[in-house]
Amino acid sequence: MDRDQPIGVFDSGVGGLSILRALRRALPREDFVYFSDAGHAPYGEKAEQFVSDRSLAIAVDLLEQHRIKALVVACNTATAAAVHLLRTRHTHLPVVGVEPALKPAAALTKTGHVAVLATRGTLSSAKFQLLRQSLSDQASFVTIPCDGLAAAIEGDDQDLIRRLCARYTREVCCFGTGPGEIDTLVLGCTHYPFAADIFSELLGPDIQLVETGEPVARQTRRMLEAQGLLNAGGRGEVRWQTTGSADALKAAAARWLSI
Repeated sequence: MDRDQPIGVFDSGVGGLSILRALRRALPREDFVYFSDAGHAPYGEKAEQFVSDRSLAIAVDLLEQHRIKALVVACNTATAAAVHLLRTRHTHLPVVGVEPALKPAAALTKTGHVAVLATRGTLSSAKFQLLRQSLSDQASFVTIPCDGLAAAIEGDDQDLIRRLCARYTREVCCFGTGPGEIDTLVLGCTHYPFAADIFSELLGPDIQLVETGEPVARQTRRMLEAQGLLNAGGRGEVRWQTTGSADALKAAAARWLSI
C-alpha cells in the first residue's frame, strides 16, 4: 500500500460524517472516500446478517474502486456485526471500528451512573454486551434503544429529532449530579452527535455528553503511523459515494462539515 492512497470511511448514511469530521481534524493531510449506504439505511433496525453482508460488499467496492489504504467502519451497528469479518477477509488492510464510548464515560462519571442511547442492533449485539460487562465494576449503565432517531437525523427532520430526543431522555429518567443520578450520556450511534445541541438543551450543562469520533481518529492515526502509511503531503480531499441520493449526501456534508 502507498501512503498517498485514501482512507475509506463508511456508514449506513450520514451519521458517519461525525467520525469523518474528527478524522479530518486529526489527519488534515489525508484524503478520504466516504461511502454512504443510504439506500439500505438505517442499519440499526436491520438483521445482523444483512448488515455484515453490506459491510463486506462495501469494503470490496472501496478497495477495487478507490484502492483505499485503511478502512474506518463509522457505524456502531456495522462494527458490531462485521468488523471481525472485515479483519479476517482483508488481513493486509488496517480496519478501525467504532463502539459506544462506555470506557470514556466510565472514566468521566462522578456519580457512577451512565446512560447509553444507541440503536437496537448495537445494544443487542454480543460485542456491546461484552463491553458493558467488562466495565460493570466501574459504572452502572442504563441502555435505551432509540428507534427512529437515526432516520430522523438522516432526513434532517428537526421537529421529529427534538421529539425523539425528548422521548428517549425521559425514558432514561433521573439525570442529575446527585447520588444515584445519571450524570453522563453516551451518544452511542454516529448519527446522534448531530443532535448534541438538542440533548444539551434538554439535559442542561451539568450532564456530560460522550461520543466516539476523537478516539476513533486517534486510533486511526496510531495504526497508520505503525505501518508507515501517514500521508504528509495530501490535500485533505474527500470523495463521495452513496447508494442513496448524492444531493442529500452533499447537503449533509455542507451542513455538518462545511464542505
